[in-house]
Amino acid sequence: MTVNCEQAPLKVVLTDINAAVVEAWRAAFADTPEIEIRKGSILDEDVDAWVSPTNSRGRMDGGVDAAVKRHLGAGIQLRVQRAIRDRFEGRLPVGSAVCVPSGAVSPRFLISTPTMETSSQNVSETLNVALACAAAFQAIHQQNRESAGSIGSVALVGMGAHTGRVPARVCANLMWTGYTLFNDHRFEDYDDLRATIVAQLDDIESAPAEKRVRIAPPKRPAARR
Repeated sequence: MTVNCEQAPLKVVLTDINAAVVEAWRAAFADTPEIEIRKGSILDEDVDAWVSPTNSRGRMDGGVDAAVKRHLGAGIQLRVQRAIRDRFEGRLPVGSAVCVPSGAVSPRFLISTPTMETSSQNVSETLNVALACAAAFQAIHQQNRESAGSIGSVALVGMGAHTGRVPARVCANLMWTGYTLFNDHRFEDYDDLRATIVAQLDDIESAPAEKRVRIAPPKRPAARR
């Protein structure tokens, strides 16, 4: 998958240990042949940045967050929470993200984006996955705008598919939607991002859960200039 962020294309890897998520990605991103999808741990991905789904306080105490903290060390949570405090007054809204140095050679950055307000929250009836996915790409765009070429490759997991209890197909469709909306729009800030995505996906949010699993990603909106 490539995202054109006014610089060289961004290499994007989707990786997860859940085979159902990987299969759902292959269906949702079938029209994106350049995407890299594989079954495995994000901890094995040699890229510039990892995206870790988190909660609004940046407490890395479960799911991928906990695995990343064990791998990178406890200091990564301190950096994430400091960024949340400095930029968002201590609470990171769903549909926003922070990008911090990891302290490692690979990845050099960690992007934390909340799929839930509190730890272990069920977000299967929300648009949070689409919001979080788009926010992660927005964070990359901002980082590269501030420091050209900082992030040329990134790895993401199935957002909300484990702790958040989002069904695999819903997760894949909403991640496709978050990626597509970011790729077609240039958001001024995270408030603009959230408002646009909620407006585009209001019909999905109102659909019954059993039908939402079978909803195809919405058609790409016209790019905003």
